[in-house]
Amino acid sequence: MNAQTKIPQEIKELVIIRLETLPSDKKISIGSFGEFSKEELVEHVKKDDEIGKKLVEVELEFLRALKEGIVI
Repeated sequence: MNAQTKIPQEIKELVIIRLETLPSDKKISIGSFGEFSKEELVEHVKKDDEIGKKLVEVELEFLRALKEGIVI
């Protein structure tokens, strides 16, 4: 997913729903971008910025792996 690609609203909603299941007191590390709270990650996905796009990309890869039986 490149910087110009706009994330479809349905995908954003799916990722946000998955993020909402995370504990509020935990931080998530996104590679060289740093650590973020659940609320910060939701905001990045809503803004459709670089961090939000990276998070969507990671979530979609995870869901594809789950579908293919790679992750159980």
